[in-house]
Amino acid sequence: MSVVTSTPPSDTFPRHVGTVLLLGGRSEIGMEVATRLAPGRTVVLAARRSDQLSSQVGRLQAAGARSVATVEFDADDVSRHGEFLESVAQEHGPLATVVLAFGILGDQSLAVSDAEHAMAIVHTDFVAQISVLTHGARMMRVQGSGELVVFSSVAGIRVRKANYVYGSAKAGLDGFASGLADSLHGSGVSLLLVRPGFVIGSMTEGMSPAPFSSTPGQVADAVAHALARKKSRVWVPGILGPLYAGLNLLPSWLWRKMPR
Repeated sequence: MSVVTSTPPSDTFPRHVGTVLLLGGRSEIGMEVATRLAPGRTVVLAARRSDQLSSQVGRLQAAGARSVATVEFDADDVSRHGEFLESVAQEHGPLATVVLAFGILGDQSLAVSDAEHAMAIVHTDFVAQISVLTHGARMMRVQGSGELVVFSSVAGIRVRKANYVYGSAKAGLDGFASGLADSLHGSGVSLLLVRPGFVIGSMTEGMSPAPFSSTPGQVADAVAHALARKKSRVWVPGILGPLYAGLNLLPSWLWRKMPR
């Protein structure tokens, strides 16, 4: 683990209490969210090969983080999630905000016939997320405060044939997070469920953008706005909420014709 302490470049940054933990320290969306939450705060970047996050550390320093730490994290090693979260809290203080920004898109064409690859997608995008959320929610309940940020996707609102493995994992995650958010009501702990559409970035490189696409920065702006207003759900862009209310009413024969 490495820690870099910095002084915010000005007094214009808002001050918050508690540590920000970004699970998925290389995630484009995660880093955009972290830079918006960083001013005056301790930020912990968790990822594999955590010693290779110097550019991410520099960005957070420039954004005004009080200190930045990097820690080794393997999202698929669910047996260590509880221990990992406890160790971060012991070293860097109570976890005020935990952002789950790890995940894989996978290869749908391979997953159709390769059960092992299909299970790997679901394990990272659903099972590992449940593990982190359960451990994180338990810790935050004990301390009586905290916020969890979870990334679902419109791909899980109504699963399409073109990416049904990834979509099914997001559908499960969306349902779990929705129920968890309700169970946390009144505990002092909140959960923000983010439902972005197609996000233009490295994860979707080479793919033609879908209608109502957004950038990582636009998703992060929506997340920061929703956290500030204590919202429990946010669609990015917002038009996708009413749009999918309508799309869910389409008959199956027509839905099967959707290109992706």
